[in-house]
Amino acid sequence: MKCGVITFPGSNCDDDMLYVMKEVIHCKVEKLWHKDTNLDHYNPGDILFVPGGFSYGDYLRCGAIARFSPIMNAVVKFAEKGGIVIGICNGFQILCEAGLLPGQLLVNESQKFICRNIYLKPYCKETPLTYDLDLNKPYMIPIAHADGRYFCDDSTLQELIKNNQIMFQYCDSKGVVSPESNVNGSVMNIAGICNATKNVCAMMPHPERASESELGNTDGKALFMSLFSWIKEHQLLLA
Repeated sequence: MKCGVITFPGSNCDDDMLYVMKEVIHCKVEKLWHKDTNLDHYNPGDILFVPGGFSYGDYLRCGAIARFSPIMNAVVKFAEKGGIVIGICNGFQILCEAGLLPGQLLVNESQKFICRNIYLKPYCKETPLTYDLDLNKPYMIPIAHADGRYFCDDSTLQELIKNNQIMFQYCDSKGVVSPESNVNGSVMNIAGICNATKNVCAMMPHPERASESELGNTDGKALFMSLFSWIKEHQLLLA
């Protein structure tokens, strides 16, 4: 198993993700450039990360230009073959713009950039990033975004609920999901979703910034360990 982290002009969390995957999770990892066009050396059991940042300066809609980077055609093909794609923050925006995930990310309800620790509650255990998590535990993960308000129409929301595609909801420190704990105004407090086949996932908060004790928080590491547990279990089921 190996991981690839895509770098776009304006990415600023790519090295964070590379470090966590290599030094904390101990996974084989490489940096991929946005002009790369060939991902044939990646198999469905491998992982592609679309990291956070401000791709192309966040001109137009966030992620709207990065969606047309040469590598994205290969990312779409990789996902269609069952490859695992994980988007974080700007990566969430890019994957929605690319049509790999439904809905879109709008400007925060406060109209302000928000950068602080918040709490997430796993919605179900059927998704890769929540597979091993405690559904009753609030996980403290930092956010840093101006356009993180998840929006979709009612029919899409019902599909997300029906298919267990919601990964996380914003909550308070006690795990209560409420309008008061909705940091950016996302529909149904949604902080992360996946596609129907569960191989494309994305979230606005940054688990890579909460994966080492030196940072005072390892809640983010639990999400990555859950991802690798899900992959191993999934491979056993397909064997």
